Amino acid sequence: MAGRRWPGTDSSMQELEMRHLESPKVGWDYKRATAKASALLRRGAFFSNRFIAFAIILTLNYVLPRMMPGDPFQAIYGEEALLAMTPQLKAELVERFALDQSMGQQFVAYILALAGGDLGHSYYYNQEVLAVILDFLPWTLLLTGMALVISTLAGMILGIESGYRRGRQLDRTLLAGLMFLNGFPDFFMGIVLLLVFGVVFGIVPLSGALTPYSGLEGLPLALDILHHLLAPLTALVLVRVTSAYLLTRNTMITTLKENFILTARAKGCSEGQIKYRHAGRNSLLPVVTATGLMIPHVITGALFVEIVFSYPGVGWLLYNALLTRDYPLIQGILLMVTVAVLLANLLVDLLYFKLDPRVSHAR
Repeated sequence: MAGRRWPGTDSSMQELEMRHLESPKVGWDYKRATAKASALLRRGAFFSNRFIAFAIILTLNYVLPRMMPGDPFQAIYGEEALLAMTPQLKAELVERFALDQSMGQQFVAYILALAGGDLGHSYYYNQEVLAVILDFLPWTLLLTGMALVISTLAGMILGIESGYRRGRQLDRTLLAGLMFLNGFPDFFMGIVLLLVFGVVFGIVPLSGALTPYSGLEGLPLALDILHHLLAPLTALVLVRVTSAYLLTRNTMITTLKENFILTARAKGCSEGQIKYRHAGRNSLLPVVTATGLMIPHVITGALFVEIVFSYPGVGWLLYNALLTRDYPLIQGILLMVTVAVLLANLLVDLLYFKLDPRVSHAR
């Protein structure tokens, strides 16, 4: 019995010996590690591009006023400010921004001031620039936010209906009409609406964001704000709705030729389900991209529309700052607008990654 070997014993012993001779496995997956490293690099490049753009904006906002000939304080605040400022305020601002020191020390003081929310002092309003901008910013956010949402939703709905009825009378009418409106600048559309509905018919107010000294509260106050908002909002929406409409229409025409649409029809889905649930949903991603590209145009368009309607937003504030040559206020407004555009594009890109994970792998 001692010298007898059971069947399969030799092969089992050989397997055990081969396992001892093999190098131990560490648990390292090369392909998975490479994929994670490449994903981290792509994400780092994604955020680094935005950081570089932000750094360039900060640098230009710092360098350009100081490249002008003469005293840096005079270049930043202008001659009018020197006449209106007291010696104590001038000495305080010179010390705060280190204008009597070297360029490197001034840049450090500039960055530290921005980090603390100090954009300078507006001599016209005799307040801090950030406080002045925050007083006017809610009206601009209300105007641009509603214009962006309404133009995007209206463009999507009209694009879905037009693409679903390609070549019919509704499609031809919408395409011609919206292409015609798209050719007008925002401020020109605002002037037309102001003259027609404000001056001739007297339907909309000529200026302002609410009726002064009205004493309204609650729902009447909200209706009064919407009444003043109607004309500038319509001007922005009529010009901006075309981009979302065209993109949705083209996507609908392409999507309706896909095989899953034929499958939905074969299953007996209704026309409404095919139009919105199947074909319309696939038109969402391109519209998100178009919305991100539309944000800078809506912001810049709102700046001009606010001037036309004397709407008390950041655009109207910028116009007054240009008239009074309030240079710190001008720089603060331009800096905040450019940063807002960068943040909006960043949020749209992140939302796009969530909606379609294939984008992150493609990049």
